[in-house]
This record gives sequence, C-alpha cells and structure tokens, in this order.
Amino acid sequence: MQENKENPNELLELLLEKCDHLYQENMLLRGKLEDRTDVDALKSSYEKTISEKDTKIVDLEKQVAYLRRRIWGKSSERYIQEDPQQRRIDFDGFDLLPGEIELVEAARAEIETFRERRVKERVKRKPVRKPLSEDFPRIEEHLYPDEINDNMDAWTELEPEVTEVLEYEPGKCYVRKIVRHKYVLKNKPSQESGEEPSPIVTASLPTRYRPIARSYAGASLLAELMINKYVNHLPFYRQIQMMKQMGANLPPPTVNDWFKDTADLLRPLYYRLKELVLATDYIQVDETTVPVINNEKHKTVNGYMWMVRSVMDSQLFFHYDHGSRAQNVALSLLNDFRGAMQTDGYAVYKMYEQKKGVLPLGCWAHARRKFTESLKNDKSRAEYALEQIGLLYEVEREADDKNLSYEDRAKLRESLAYPIMVAFEKWLVREYEKVLPKSPIGKAIKYTYDIYHRLTRYHLDGRYRIDNNLAENSLRGLALGRKNYLFCGNHDAAEDAAVMLVTVTENAVISVNESAVFSVTTMQHFR
Repeated sequence: MQENKENPNELLELLLEKCDHLYQENMLLRGKLEDRTDVDALKSSYEKTISEKDTKIVDLEKQVAYLRRRIWGKSSERYIQEDPQQRRIDFDGFDLLPGEIELVEAARAEIETFRERRVKERVKRKPVRKPLSEDFPRIEEHLYPDEINDNMDAWTELEPEVTEVLEYEPGKCYVRKIVRHKYVLKNKPSQESGEEPSPIVTASLPTRYRPIARSYAGASLLAELMINKYVNHLPFYRQIQMMKQMGANLPPPTVNDWFKDTADLLRPLYYRLKELVLATDYIQVDETTVPVINNEKHKTVNGYMWMVRSVMDSQLFFHYDHGSRAQNVALSLLNDFRGAMQTDGYAVYKMYEQKKGVLPLGCWAHARRKFTESLKNDKSRAEYALEQIGLLYEVEREADDKNLSYEDRAKLRESLAYPIMVAFEKWLVREYEKVLPKSPIGKAIKYTYDIYHRLTRYHLDGRYRIDNNLAENSLRGLALGRKNYLFCGNHDAAEDAAVMLVTVTENAVISVNESAVFSVTTMQHFR
C-alpha cells in the first residue's frame, strides 16, 4: 500500500472505514452460518472467507498503528523547549538506517575503548589505616621498661614508639543553674512625696536558655533528642532509657510534647527552605511510604512522604499531606515550579508533559531495574537492554573521569549516547510485538518506551542527571528510621516528622555542644 504523505489523516480515516466494513461483513457471514440448515456444506467456504478477512484486518490494523506513529509519534516532544540539539527520531521503518548504523557502531567502539582503558588503569589498592584526627584531645600516658628502673643513668633514651588508641566516654547530663539577680533602688520614695514606688529590676532570661516556654529542656538536650532520632534513628523510648542510665528521668509524654514544640520552632525554616528549593530550575521528585496509625481502623496504614530535591545546590525538603499520593497533592506542591523536573515513571507526573515551563525528565535506573527483574523471563532480550543502558552509563563515567564541564558533557552525550538511544528505541518498538504484554519483559519494554521521551532528554543539558538516584539516596534516612521507630502516631506527627527530617538531618546548623536556639540558629543561615 502506498503511503499518502501529503494527507495522512484522510488515509487513516479510509483505513478505519475499511476495517469497520470488513467487521460488518464478517458479522453477516457468521449470521448466515447460523441460519443455514446446510451448515456442513458451506462451513468450509465461509470459514476460509472469514480467515482471509481476519488476516486482512490484522494487516490493516498494523498499517493504522504505523500511520498513528507517523502522525502523532512526536507529540510527546512538543513541549520540549526549542533547541536544535533536542531529540528527534524519524521512523523510516523500525530498522536502523545505514547512516544510523555507522553512528551507533562508532559510538559503541569509542565507549568500549574507554571501558577497556578504565579497567586496565584500575589499580588494586591495599587498605591503609587513616590516622586519627588531630582535632581529638590527647591524654598522654608514659610507659617505661622494667629493666631500667634500677639504674636509669646507665641507659640512653631513643626515639619513643607512639601508639594511639581511640577511647570513648559516655555522654553526661548536667543542670544549667541560671541565677537571675534582682535589684531595687536603695533610696525608696516616701509615701508623703507621692512618688511611685521604685520597680524591682530582674535580669531577663534569654530565649537561648529556654527554647520552649515553661519547660526545663535546654537547647542542647532538644538537639540531642532530635538528632538521635532523625540522624541516628533512635526512637524516643530508647533514648529515654539511655537518659535514665545517666540519672535523668524523662516522662514519655513530656518528650512527645517537646517534639511537637521543637517542630513548631523549626517550621519557619522549613517553609523558607521549601521556597528556595522550588525557586531553582532543576529538581528531582520522589515519594516513599511512612506507616501512620489510623485510630478509626485501629491499625497502621501507609501514608506517603514526598521529597523534592534541588540538584544543583543539594537542598531538599519533605512534604506530607495526610499521607496522600494523589494527583492533587503533586499539583499543589509543584504548582509554581518552572524548570526541569526528574521523576520515576509514576503516572501522576505524566500531566507535567502539558504544563508550560516544565520539562519532565526520566530515570534510567528505574528502567534498568525493570529489565533486571525480567532476566529470568527472557534472558537474551533483558541482557541486550541492560547492555545498551550500560553503554549510556559508561558515557557518564567517562565524563566524570575527565571532569568535563556541563557544556562538554552535553557534547559527549550528543556524540556517543544519542546514537545508542536511537538504536535502542527502535529495538523497543520491534521487540514489543514479539513478546507477551503481561510478561515481565513485555512490561519492562512498555514501561521504558512509554517514558522514553523523558528518559532521553537528559542529553539536552550537561547539568541533567541520567537517573534519579540522588533523590532516592536522600530517602534512605527515612527508610532506616521507620524500621526503628516503626510508625508515626497520627497525620500531625508525620507532618512534624517531615519538618524534622529536613531541618535536622539535611540543612540545619545545629551543634549538640552549643546551647543555641533552633529557630534562631537555623533561620540566620538561610536569611
């Protein structure tokens, strides 16, 4: 069939009409088969006719699918910013063109050359013990040989041998006794003079000594409790037991109240940090579960904690909205963001393809994971896909080893990674028709091809990452924490935890050894 390049839409409509007509003829034929008494005599001829028409229908459907790719295949790219370097793949059939083959082979050869050179240059290093930090205080102990005790004058001392051993002294609690002195004027006004009595002057209590009103918890104690929970992943009940060993009895309800009050102190910092992250032009977004107690159901349910990370300055924040993972949460959270947004293949992010000013990017690590999971199902196809993805990562290793600038990295991707991506995309299209859609390899191919336009956009800018792994690494602390403290008591506690996860673990300027007020110390850093 000749393709009508001038008016593909009319050709498409014509093919669809033919398909409908053939379906109607088949239904009439099937009806005649049921009505005829002499079915045995006519069954063979009718079945042959139906088979021929079914075959023709399949051919027409393939032509329709091909035309749809020709007409709308590039629609997923229409929201990319105008750039002469942006990806444009033309499907002149699904096989590689001669020019494409040359580019692919040249790129693979160069990547393999770099890989071999990197392996040869890799030197197996013996582990070397690092010296203990000079910042540690030193306490010297001198040991003398027993042989010289009787007659030390007969011996000449040589250069001594020095052995350093790192010791640890458990933390201690102490009470800061703050004496606020009061004064009153010595010459009190007389009652006869009618003057007002002199006031009593008392030294004010700075906020740094009492961050929480009417509480005996100092800033250093609050810092220790919060850092131990969200950095060292120690639940409050374990810390309470540790404090008891040091002679401090802290009631659990009191500690929970301190947690809420401390979160309130840090909340202005949290909101400011959120503004700074969303004001950048390149972010990574991911989400993970956090168990939350549901009092109505009397059990824990999985709520979702969102994480937004600014790639260029490594700042991030967590967001909790009643544990929801719905589309409206993403819309509200990222409503004002403009720039490149890197995510996994979660369907909610698909809507940003049509949002002006937003450039969605994909994650090759997630695609690679899908093919790794399908190795047992279809080893040959999965290994081929993993090899192509490995070549793309090898380009990134070469750029890292050469310490290339963002501009040079983009050029390297254009010359080496781009041809690999073109060949891989055509392979995905060809192979998908040969596999079962519900099989692991079929799901892996479909997942990758559905977001392929997002996966390949990273080559447009040297700043863009090939994957979302940095965002996933930022979630590891939360994953470790929930294994220890198991759950959040309610939605409010989960929201307070989001504040703590950011201000304490990632961005806060808090020293455990300094009695600095959280709200003052951290806010000054971001002003």
